Amino acid sequence: MKQLLTICILGLLLSSCGEDNPRALFDGDWSIPRDDVLSGGPGVDGIPALTNPEVEAAASSSFLTDDELIVGFKVGNETRAYPHEILDWHEIINDDIGGKSIAINYCPLTGTALGWSREIEGDITTFGVSGLLYNSNLIPYDRKTSSAWSQMLVESVNGDLIGERPETYQVFETTWGTWKRMYPESTVVTRNTGIDRSYGIFPYFIGGRDYRNDSFLLFPVDVEDNRLHNKERVVGIIDDGDAKTYRLSQMTDEVALIHDVFKGTPIVVFGNDIDNYAMIFQSVLADGTQLEFRPIPRSLPVVMEDNEGTRWNVFGEAVSGPREGEKLLPTQSFIGYWFSWGTFYPGAEIGN
Repeated sequence: MKQLLTICILGLLLSSCGEDNPRALFDGDWSIPRDDVLSGGPGVDGIPALTNPEVEAAASSSFLTDDELIVGFKVGNETRAYPHEILDWHEIINDDIGGKSIAINYCPLTGTALGWSREIEGDITTFGVSGLLYNSNLIPYDRKTSSAWSQMLVESVNGDLIGERPETYQVFETTWGTWKRMYPESTVVTRNTGIDRSYGIFPYFIGGRDYRNDSFLLFPVDVEDNRLHNKERVVGIIDDGDAKTYRLSQMTDEVALIHDVFKGTPIVVFGNDIDNYAMIFQSVLADGTQLEFRPIPRSLPVVMEDNEGTRWNVFGEAVSGPREGEKLLPTQSFIGYWFSWGTFYPGAEIGN
């Protein structure tokens, strides 16, 4: 009863003009159990996604404190920060940067941020918030076909595009202070969204309990994995239904670096718990060269050097050395709360 009351309060808090019964708008077959697709409270677009929001120079921005988290994106020499405090209230930001049309989608309930291409069947579209959840995780929908997508499964789960996967881009979550030091010429999405929201106030701070670090969940999940605290942040990599995770809390070196193999593919994991970042790339190049890395401390955004003498930054870009201009191959990887990894990918391995 208490959980139901909380959900109703959240629905009133977050809703605007959404469709009351969003599940009715996404009829037809689902690739996930339909009974597990729940209304989050607001209806379709009740949580309003943003499109091409106002941005300002990081150097002149003053509304964020250095310890607040942002989602960073880089294309060529262009960089942009998407603050958690904006994403908490909008969940999806459709944007254009560096010639890329992207959707930054963030689920505050699972703590997961991904970057998707907005190109659908050859056309540029936008993504909206369906108002539905699966295992407490955001279900976006595209406005071209009205197909519903599972964020953490990274695929369409209902509609004309069921079973399709979006083109993804790796994003970089870190603190605002760290991002500004790395990319002082960056832009950042501002609070001037044209929508009245209490930016700077976390919407899921309930009864004196902060959802971000308290173990409670607002919605049921299929699997409860108690190996770690529900809200411990881990970075995970996925491939064809399998996943492996790494704990940010264990990345205590200035640049913690792990060589590993996932489903036969050599990978490199690097991160730092103080600066709140972690990334995973393939360590085999497109030409088949296997690289070994050593950490480079106090050089952000450069984090490591390979055995050939090339230095690489946090976005897997070679910035100096014999392979300058090349990129490491990306992975399907992102940071999220442990409970979400445990329920979407039961038995997910926890790396050392």
